[in-house]
Amino acid sequence: MSTLQLPDPLALYLGAEGAGDTDVLERCFHFGAVVHDEGATMRGLEAIKSWKRDAQAKYRYSVEPLRSWHDAGAWKVLMRVAGTFPGSPTELLYSFGVEGDRIASLDIRPSAPSPAQST
Repeated sequence: MSTLQLPDPLALYLGAEGAGDTDVLERCFHFGAVVHDEGATMRGLEAIKSWKRDAQAKYRYSVEPLRSWHDAGAWKVLMRVAGTFPGSPTELLYSFGVEGDRIASLDIRPSAPSPAQST
């Protein structure tokens, strides 16, 4: 994985992303965090863990962070995602809301052009 300058909970989450380790999510996400992905909303840590287990089993995916930036109070990370899904590999934009030392929200969607100031 490339080295990006990110807050600790994001670095921890992205380091485990695609590995199927849901225990690490307890150290990354607030208990009441919200995740939006593929038109679905997962609320709370247990729902987020279930979502991660199901996604890894269904898509057998791996990720590569390409760049990151901070914009309008959120951390954005452009990711290359490859797995057993149509259109693989693809680039997705992960938008993180962070409160204190945990992720409060994560929105995953198809990528849009990233700003020139990305790192």
